[in-house]
Amino acid sequence: MDLISIRKSYRRYARHYDVIFGRVFARGRRLALDTLAPVSGKRVLEVGVGTGISLPFYCTDAEVVGIDISREMLEVARRRVSDQGCPAVIGLAEMNAERLGFADDSFDAVVAMYVASVVPNPEQLFAEMWRVCRPGGQILVVNHFASRQWFLRTLERSLRPLSRAVGFRPDMELDHFVAVTGREPVAIEPASLFGYWKQVQFTKSA
Repeated sequence: MDLISIRKSYRRYARHYDVIFGRVFARGRRLALDTLAPVSGKRVLEVGVGTGISLPFYCTDAEVVGIDISREMLEVARRRVSDQGCPAVIGLAEMNAERLGFADDSFDAVVAMYVASVVPNPEQLFAEMWRVCRPGGQILVVNHFASRQWFLRTLERSLRPLSRAVGFRPDMELDHFVAVTGREPVAIEPASLFGYWKQVQFTKSA
């Protein structure tokens, strides 16, 4: 994966993303927002905010900042905020998730939904999420991880050469991801009906 292919993929997806992936990823989004709750009065960073499909569901007195590498996806997100209000949203910015333009300890919670298998370097993504989260804050990663079932794992590995074309890495291992973070999750739970996607939750040590 590289930034050029990622931008190209999501330029194609932007207009139809919600139709294709909205329902598929809905359960994981709900789980993440329920896990973050209560966010009243808290400052939240959503990394890879995409079309902003989750933004209307934050409580109104949170302060939510969303970033994404895709200008086209952000255009959809901005229209959503304009059309639906989304009072919690205080900013949307085009930004590389591996080089966040925020000071250390800037947010009470940092969440990345369906992003870890998209970026070139998941360990750098997580390091940046950890850096900008304040001590005691929450970090949530919702993502697809490689299946433990032989047939699905074989299929995922066979799709890896297509990563650039489809815009994500289909065979990222959960154990490998946790290992490269260098941190111990406080919880790992299914984020889809059959556990195909998972939520990995961390708390930044004080």
